[in-house]
Amino acid sequence: MIHFVSLIVCAVAIYLSCEWFVNAVEWLGQRLDVGRMAVGTILAAFGTALPESVVTLVAVTTGADDEAKNIGVGAAMGGPLALATVAYGVTGVMLHIERRKDDAPTPAAGSTQAGAGAGDTDGVDALGAAKDMRRLAKDQKWFLPVFVVKVALGLVTFAFKPVLGLLFFGAYAVYFWHEIRRGDDGDEHEELEPLKLQPRADAPATWAVVVQTLAALAVIFLASQLFVRQLDTIGPMLGLPAAVTALLLSPIATELPEVMNAIIWVRQGKTRLALANISGAMMIQATVPSGLGLLFTTWKFDGPLLWSGLITMAAIVYLLLTMRAHRLTPGRLAVAALFYVVFGLGLIPILD
Repeated sequence: MIHFVSLIVCAVAIYLSCEWFVNAVEWLGQRLDVGRMAVGTILAAFGTALPESVVTLVAVTTGADDEAKNIGVGAAMGGPLALATVAYGVTGVMLHIERRKDDAPTPAAGSTQAGAGAGDTDGVDALGAAKDMRRLAKDQKWFLPVFVVKVALGLVTFAFKPVLGLLFFGAYAVYFWHEIRRGDDGDEHEELEPLKLQPRADAPATWAVVVQTLAALAVIFLASQLFVRQLDTIGPMLGLPAAVTALLLSPIATELPEVMNAIIWVRQGKTRLALANISGAMMIQATVPSGLGLLFTTWKFDGPLLWSGLITMAAIVYLLLTMRAHRLTPGRLAVAALFYVVFGLGLIPILD
């Protein structure tokens, strides 16, 4: 029972610390004078993905044997899978819930609101205009080719393969520079909520912004690690094989901060920031852990790892096609989570 209670406590701690983190990182973006979308794709994504990258680094560099090092390879594949499916799916569900609240008829204007979305796709055009769809699709276009190369390298063996890990670091450097230079894409600046550490200050001190950002990240990191450990314990208690826990449950746990960030931003009405955080985190997960894995392991995929790669690519292709057709709605975004269900069902014959 204590493990289940600890799991809930950790989840609550992650959510609350993410509230402090997104609050601080928006102020940090203003201090650094980066575009609003770069706050999501670079600052927030880098902050929440950094702890996971550190875990991968420790696994691949200090693992006693190949099996221990391959934990890092599994993390490098599980992260993008969970983000491309569960994170986007949860965001879609939250968007749908928030839109239902906004569209709920009131005594004064029930008839007007009821028909507000009649001309939209599926009655709801929650994810913006064509420009927004192009912006979201561009992020996926950055991710997909890098991820395809990442999976392809897991199927072959040659002498200089480890050196190619450096190319993944280079790919992220190019993406980083591109996002920083992109600016706001014409977006209007939104008024920021007061910094939680200095709630009465109209313009909080830079030291307070940095302290709140780092402190929130520290809590996110510790609570996430405890969350994963509790899952590792609860899995066998429920009769789940260790491989299922590692491949099916742990990736969700490690990407929980990104999911929490997205939920918080959706609740604040900042949909583009929520989606940018996920796409930015996906780009980090596709490059940094992969580069580390290539440098320090054999980077050879077995059946489950290959299956995770195929499902991730299928989910991204689905999202890309929907975005390019300007038909991405909360419902269609939520469908991405079903790819994770397919992944879980596909594991059954693979692990038997």
